[in-house]
Amino acid sequence: MMPNMDPRALKSMMSRLGIKSSEIAADKVTIECKDRNIIIDQPQVTLIEAQGTKSYQITGSIREEAKAAEPDMAAEISEEDVRTVAEQAGASEGAARKALQESNGDIAAAIIKLKAGKQE
Repeated sequence: MMPNMDPRALKSMMSRLGIKSSEIAADKVTIECKDRNIIIDQPQVTLIEAQGTKSYQITGSIREEAKAAEPDMAAEISEEDVRTVAEQAGASEGAARKALQESNGDIAAAIIKLKAGKQE
């Protein structure tokens, strides 16, 4: 708020300028970043609409949490996929597993990768 200004007068002035504001009842706000989450507990959220644009003003108790690591791709690669890639590419199961991990579980890409490696 602006110092020494009556909240009602401020709201009236904003209304004349075409700026609308409204409170949003929220229990928690989470901002997801690449490496962490910012969590705002007991937030006071204000929606401000002006010239067709919506903005949010958020205040509250702020805390941060590290994000959990991505799931291990090795757990998602089945033994059947490893055998299939090994047979189709004529490679060992160890090489097939590594190629599958590098190709994020894509069987066709793993086979192509292994076959291309043999030609070099």
